[in-house]
Amino acid sequence: MRGVHVVAVGMIPFGKYPEQGVKGLAAMVMTNLRDDSPISLDEIEAVWMGNAGWGMNTGQHCIRGQVALAPLGIGGIPVMNVENACAGASSALHGAYLGVAAGAYDIALAIGVEKMTPPGSETPEEKARRFESFLAGTDVEVTRQLIEQMKAHADAKRAELTANGQVAAEGSAARSPFMDIYSMASRLHMDRYGTTQEQLAVIASKNHFHGSLNPDAQYRMPMTVGEVLDDRLVSYPLTRAMCAPTGDGAAAAILVSEERLGDLDAARPVRIRASVLRSAGTKGENEASTAARKAYEMAGVGPEDIDTAEVHDATAFGELAQTESLGFCPEGEGGPYAESGATTLGGSKPVNPSGGLECRGHPLGATGLAQAAEIVRQLRGEAGERQVAGARLGLTENGGGFLGMGEAAIAVHIFEGPPT
Repeated sequence: MRGVHVVAVGMIPFGKYPEQGVKGLAAMVMTNLRDDSPISLDEIEAVWMGNAGWGMNTGQHCIRGQVALAPLGIGGIPVMNVENACAGASSALHGAYLGVAAGAYDIALAIGVEKMTPPGSETPEEKARRFESFLAGTDVEVTRQLIEQMKAHADAKRAELTANGQVAAEGSAARSPFMDIYSMASRLHMDRYGTTQEQLAVIASKNHFHGSLNPDAQYRMPMTVGEVLDDRLVSYPLTRAMCAPTGDGAAAAILVSEERLGDLDAARPVRIRASVLRSAGTKGENEASTAARKAYEMAGVGPEDIDTAEVHDATAFGELAQTESLGFCPEGEGGPYAESGATTLGGSKPVNPSGGLECRGHPLGATGLAQAAEIVRQLRGEAGERQVAGARLGLTENGGGFLGMGEAAIAVHIFEGPPT
């Protein structure tokens, strides 16, 4: 396998773009990408495009990449369309990596685009139906009944705490079904390891601080631990401030081979040391841990060598669980690890310096490449106020969908900064 390097990244500020569709968002990010790229668009030899919801929202179920990129003059070359729920963009990155590493292409584009904001106003019923469509990222046949059970359990717990004066805010009637999956996983972790809601609030507060330093983040307001706890309850123990918002976004990267890199004098290459993609196991295994182990083996490093990481925190509990799965701390100690300050800028291993999904935003099919863009910028020393000092090795972990209580798709990438 050949060496593969990222020579350009781009992303647009995540948020709500009611006037833009997928084509418009793709055009915006490609303009952004060109500003960073030593490669012209007509040199790209193949494309992998991640997207989750375009088909459900408008009926554009097929040839999404071709349709989105043709107006930009990208055509004639292979375009691989990738749908892997929330891991679509990282799966596109994995595909582009394999294409270059295997020698099929010298220059490849990975792009992720997602449109989640409906045009115009939205009734509560329409919002509920939109959240219901997220079930497509699960085994729909078995999940509906499971979700109802989870909601009932979460609402019963909320009622119990409210009666005891511990919870004053009401739960949200319309919410993503994934929030109930995350809340159930949170409560199981709390029961088993003594994890607290306050520790989840520490993680969310940290991410709101990081996001306040990121001009591309959807949420840019710092929040104290107390403010996170006092926010509206979504599904116990998760408050709104602990959960990723919905929104629109796009991110992209250009990958080149080691051989082609020598022709690019202006490049600031970031090497992909490892690219691993796995799916949910059939025996309840922690596939995130397996993916991380294989990535560490591929890169020839260990978790102690990683300087900074972007992990899949659709909720604050997601980050807690991934710091354990990635080996940053022992199983069951994600809460104390966050409280120690290790994952905060200035700590020993800053996690989600972008603000993570909770604050940077989570347009499903774009998230994995937004993570990669953040790590590339960190390793180049281009992250501004949120720069992790001395960062040389960075990691991204991006999960997609659920099978049972585990992620259906898991992608882990390890990146190494350019020579100094």
